[in-house]
Amino acid sequence: MKSPLLASLVVMVAVTACGSGGATPSPGSGAPPPAGSGSARVDPSKLSAKDAYLTLCAVCHAAKMEGGAADHAPSLVSPTFAESATDDFLRRSIAFGRPGTSMAAYSKQLGGPLDDAAITGLIALIRTTGGVPLKELAPLAPAGDVTCGAALYQKNCQSCHGDTVARGQAIHLANPRFLEVASDAFIHYAIENGRPNTKMVAWKGALSTQDIDDVTAYVRNFAGKAQAPQPLLPAPTGDEPLVINPKGKTPVFKLTEDKYVSVDQVKAALDAKQRLIIIDARPPSEWRQVHVEGAVSIPYHDMTRLDQIPKDGTWTIAYCACPHHLSGIVMDELRKRGYKNAVVLDEGVNEWHRRGYPVVAAPGVKPPPKEAPDPAAPPPPVPSPGKPQGR
Repeated sequence: MKSPLLASLVVMVAVTACGSGGATPSPGSGAPPPAGSGSARVDPSKLSAKDAYLTLCAVCHAAKMEGGAADHAPSLVSPTFAESATDDFLRRSIAFGRPGTSMAAYSKQLGGPLDDAAITGLIALIRTTGGVPLKELAPLAPAGDVTCGAALYQKNCQSCHGDTVARGQAIHLANPRFLEVASDAFIHYAIENGRPNTKMVAWKGALSTQDIDDVTAYVRNFAGKAQAPQPLLPAPTGDEPLVINPKGKTPVFKLTEDKYVSVDQVKAALDAKQRLIIIDARPPSEWRQVHVEGAVSIPYHDMTRLDQIPKDGTWTIAYCACPHHLSGIVMDELRKRGYKNAVVLDEGVNEWHRRGYPVVAAPGVKPPPKEAPDPAAPPPPVPSPGKPQGR
């Protein structure tokens, strides 16, 4: 089938979820080397909770969990989040991720790198780092009015949080995994109290309690009818062919900032049957949902298979959903090993999928919602003409 999904741990109302990215990051200040960056494979579940966090999570959520290290990832220690997010919310967010975003499913049951004990350790670490006691939120009753909530949402929330058709620049509240784990009380509390030090203000006072009830009901209405779990693609074996079109010619790419190649150029190279390697840098759980046709799974947290890549100048293109950050870790590792033609797929897998370019997808996996531009972001620079960069 041709069609993505997946992956931004936690929080709800307030913080941007996936930006255009800039410089490729390291896993975080004080982080150990990425698991598998050497010759020996390292199981992240065997690391301490702190080292697992620094290896897997700090690249986006920052070493001290304050968020914003990449893709405007949310803070995990925001007081209003910490006091309202239950352990079950955290567990399911880490395990199942956020479909169509950069937050992957990290549970080993879905092909991710963490077992249940490791996820429990991360939850304890998040709780300790936040240092805010969990509150028991009272259930909401009666339910708000969806029609009234729709008008309020469209006026005050939609430009940031999007809807079922398009994502905004903040947490996508119509995300099905978010709606599965977030209770009405959690949503109401977030709207009422906001997320300090973010764009998400506290709406208490600006909106009445009934207004917030109505908006909560409208957000819940995004869920629609419950859907049965969809099967995943078979797990990657590690024996998938690395080189696409091994007898093809070498493509000539025009790079941006000497490290990004556009999705259109890569699609054209595939159409022309040219020789290249495409690496899916996300956890294997994401590869099992949807991946670029011909891409091999070499996740940023286990790069042992990089040893198999031929050192013959073949263009090697890494992608993720961020769209630059996890793939940037893989690219940096390749360049450190002497692969000069290692680059990042600009715009990432979600844009590739949205454009209808060839993917292999599990049954029922659809392209993610389009992303509305950030009205506060400066216009992108106009690239100056440059010479094609070959091997």
